[in-house]
Amino acid sequence: MYTSMGWCVARRRFEARPGCVLQAYRFALDPNAGQEGSLRSHCGASRVAFNWAVSWVLAAWHQRAAEATYGVAEGDRTEWRSWSLPALRKAFNAAKRADPRLSWWVENSKEAYNTGLAAAAAAFDNYAKSKRGERKGRRMGVPRRRSKRGARLSCRFTTGAIRVESDRRHVTLPRLGKIRVHENTAKLQRRLSNGKARILSATVSFTGGRWFVAFQVEVERAQDSPRRPAATVGIDLGVKHLAVTAEADGTTAFIANPRHLDAALQHLRNVSRRVSRRQGPDRRTGQVPSRRWLKANAERNKVHHRVVNLREDTIHRFTTGIASEYGTVVVEDLNVAGLLRNRRLARRIADASFGEIRRQLAYKTAWGGGELVVADRWMPSSKTCSGCGAVKAKLPLHARVYACGSCGLVLDRDANAARNLAALVAACSTGTGVAGDQAAEAAKPRRADHKTRTTAGSAAARGRAGGATPAPRDRNEDRPIACNQPRLL
Repeated sequence: MYTSMGWCVARRRFEARPGCVLQAYRFALDPNAGQEGSLRSHCGASRVAFNWAVSWVLAAWHQRAAEATYGVAEGDRTEWRSWSLPALRKAFNAAKRADPRLSWWVENSKEAYNTGLAAAAAAFDNYAKSKRGERKGRRMGVPRRRSKRGARLSCRFTTGAIRVESDRRHVTLPRLGKIRVHENTAKLQRRLSNGKARILSATVSFTGGRWFVAFQVEVERAQDSPRRPAATVGIDLGVKHLAVTAEADGTTAFIANPRHLDAALQHLRNVSRRVSRRQGPDRRTGQVPSRRWLKANAERNKVHHRVVNLREDTIHRFTTGIASEYGTVVVEDLNVAGLLRNRRLARRIADASFGEIRRQLAYKTAWGGGELVVADRWMPSSKTCSGCGAVKAKLPLHARVYACGSCGLVLDRDANAARNLAALVAACSTGTGVAGDQAAEAAKPRRADHKTRTTAGSAAARGRAGGATPAPRDRNEDRPIACNQPRLL
C-alpha cells in the first residue's frame, strides 16, 4: 500500500485456530540484581531502536520539506523512506554495524530491537491512517522520540527459548535465562504440558515498582453456555452504584461501588507529603534522590498498585458473574472520553472504569457463548419511562428518582435506565416502540435536544402576531416516544 508519505505494508492480525482463543497469563517476577540489570538493558535497547527508526524516517521527511523550499522538483527530491517493519529492520541492521555508537547492540537479544522497530512501524501506520480518516478517535500526530526517563520499560520476545519450567516457579526467556516467578505458574504449565496451549510471545514490563512477564497464549477453549441462555440483562453503569442490572421481568439489582481510590486518598496524601519533604531527584541540578526519598516513593507506589489490584479484582468478579449467568447482555455505548472532561466527576468515573467493564464483557460473553448488545449512544435510556415509553424532554443529573408524568411510575433513575436496556432486545424484535425500535424514524433527526432561538421574523412567518408569546411549556414535560426511532448500533 502506497501513501503520499511513502510505502507501508498492511499488517494482518493473528487469528487463533478454530476452537482456540488468545489469552494472556501475567506473572510477577523476582529477578536478582544481575537479571534486573539485563531486563533494564533490553528495555533500553527497545527504546533506542524506536528512537532510531523515528529519526531515520523523519530525516527524509524534513529533507524533502527543505528541498521543496529550495525549488527542487518533485522527482529530484530525496526518496521517501519506508516505515514498514522489514524495511526498518534491514536499515537498522546495516546501521548498527557501521555506527560506533551502537557497538553495544550485541549485549541484548535481537528481540529487544525488533520490539522498538515494530512499535515505530505501528506508530507511523496509526499516524497515516489517522491522517486519511481511517482511524477512530482523536487525530494522531507525527511519532516522537521517547524520553529515557519517561518511557515505559517494556520488551517483547517472539522467538527463542520462551518456556515455563516444570517446577512452576521459573520461566526462561531469550538471553535473560531462567528467572524466578513470584507466583505459581501451575495453571499455565498444566495446559502447556497437556498440549492444550502454546506460547506465542512473552512481554516483560516494569509496573508499580515490580517486573512482570505476560505470555500471549493460544488456548483450546471449549464453547461454554451461560446458566440462563434465554435470560437478558440490561446494565447501567454509574458512579453512585458501580452498576445497576435489570432483567426483562423487572428484577433489579444494585452493585455497590467500592470506590477504592477514595478509600485510599487519605493514606495517599500522607505518603505523598512524606515524599515531598525529602530530597528527590532534580534533572536541572543533577541532584540524586536520597535513600529516604526512594523508600517513601516506593511506599507511595505501593498504595497506587494496591488500588489498581483491588479495582481489577472487583471488575473481573462482576463481569465474570454476568457473562456466566445471562445469555444476552445489553450495555450502553458511553462516550467515556467525553465524560472524563467533567472535572467534578472525572476522578470517580476513571475509578469506576466504564471502558474496562465493557471490554471485559465483550470477550467474556464470547467465551461463554453469550451475546453482547451495545445500545445506541443517543438512546435516551434515562429519560424514557420503562412502563409506558414516554420520554422526558429534560432530566438533570441531580434528579436521582424518575417520576413519569404519564403513567405515574416512580423509580430509581438508574434502575429505570437498566430496565429500558433490558427491554431493548425484545423491543427491537417485536416493534413495540418501548425502549427502542430499529425500524422507526426519529422524532428529531438530529437525535439530541438543543436549545434553539426563535426570531421575530420566523414567528411572523408562521402567522403569529409579533407581540404574541407561545404558551409556556415545562422543560421536564413528558413527550411520547417515536415508534420508529433507531436504537442499536
